[in-house]
Amino acid sequence: MDNLTKDEYRTLLLAALPTAADADTLRPESHTLFTPGAHRNALDSDVTVVRGARGVGKTVWYTALQNAQLREVAAENYQISRLRSIDAIAGYGSELRPDDYPGPSTLAHLIKGGATPEDIWTAVVLLGLGVDQLRDAPNWQYRVGWVRENPEERDVVLARADRETGDSSQVKLVLFDALDRLSPDRTTTERLIEGILKVALDLRTRTRHLRAKIFIRHDMFNGIRMQFPDSSKLTANAADLTWSGANLYGLLFHHLGNAKDGISASFRQVTPGWHEAAGRYIPPSDVVGDGKRQQQIFELIAGRYMGTDHRKGRPYTWLANHLIDGIGQVSPRSFLTALRKATEVTSERFARHEFALHWDGIREGVQSASSIRVAEVNEDLPWVATAVGPLEGLQVPMDEEVLVGRWDEANLSTQLENTWGTQDFANEEDVCTGPRNVDDYHGLVAELIELGVMSRRVDGRVDLPDVYRIAFKIGRKGGVPRLRG
Repeated sequence: MDNLTKDEYRTLLLAALPTAADADTLRPESHTLFTPGAHRNALDSDVTVVRGARGVGKTVWYTALQNAQLREVAAENYQISRLRSIDAIAGYGSELRPDDYPGPSTLAHLIKGGATPEDIWTAVVLLGLGVDQLRDAPNWQYRVGWVRENPEERDVVLARADRETGDSSQVKLVLFDALDRLSPDRTTTERLIEGILKVALDLRTRTRHLRAKIFIRHDMFNGIRMQFPDSSKLTANAADLTWSGANLYGLLFHHLGNAKDGISASFRQVTPGWHEAAGRYIPPSDVVGDGKRQQQIFELIAGRYMGTDHRKGRPYTWLANHLIDGIGQVSPRSFLTALRKATEVTSERFARHEFALHWDGIREGVQSASSIRVAEVNEDLPWVATAVGPLEGLQVPMDEEVLVGRWDEANLSTQLENTWGTQDFANEEDVCTGPRNVDDYHGLVAELIELGVMSRRVDGRVDLPDVYRIAFKIGRKGGVPRLRG
């Protein structure tokens, strides 16, 4: 078989690409879990801090490490045999699991009652290790109080847990994720994160078989002062979850080769070299790591150009370039979302096009991914939409003073203060932190740049990458059109 038809590719794309790409609703499975080479270090049990932006895989790995089947997939693909000896424990995450860790309301109550973050997270660790004194406790207030009032016994039970874990040749790994949901107050959040880091460092330096792994956004990690003893040990071996262009297309082709559709077998035939292992198909190295080979394959799906000739660019590079954020990263979630929308648009409006994807479908895919990306940011950091909203109708790049002028006109500092200065929340899922300083507009620009929502050009002007600019209805001469209506 030389190639698939355009209709077969469209059918395969719709079968392979997820309709929902949110890690909280779409759980990783053995046949869909992709293992980019750049993520290998992040899974080492001795790597405590794993940094990454929204949508790059923090929650995927947090979830996967708690699943023995998925750990086996990672152990095999990365050749990390130690992953088979991990016993993973949830220390904090987006799910409400009050039997495993306190939620935001309970954390606020504990802090208000005088509990230190270190005592809180020590109690979480000891409960996860199955310490009797905490397992039978009635509530978190009692558990944290026991830790505070029994320092000698706390050390005894921690040492015993370490020793008993060593007898079984395992590593007890306590996992922390979704740290932006700890508290609506930025200062409290940073105190709680600092407490997690201190407890994690304590496990690393004082025990042999007990470890913690903390999945955290770059901006949140950078906000911690890290002035406690030996904190440099946490930053020295921190890992970053990043995605290269080759990783993104490797992810796509991995999905195409593992789709629960008969056409996936035909796709594997036209990209020879796949092999089966543990109920999943492993793509050949050139399909996941060779840009030239990947471009050849993608051109069979989308054609050579983003129009009738080369002047509009090539789909292989155009797609990733228009999904990149201000710090040079593309979320795999945005990438897959754009491709699925491109397939749907092409099927509905350009069914007779000679390729499975039409260039206008790809453009609309980027617009759709932009809307979803902004919605995701609004879930984690609603203040971003409040800050960028007044810039609607402007064009980038723009002078920073023009931007600040718009914020002055909109009285942005008052809006932010009213929403984030004294925020309360009705339920655990409403917890989101505000900006560091609502009154410092230039500092606000710096924070948006740190998040990748904005970037700064060499000449000092402020820019917005297309993945945010389009949905926020900000223009760029010659760029992908912003959304209308």
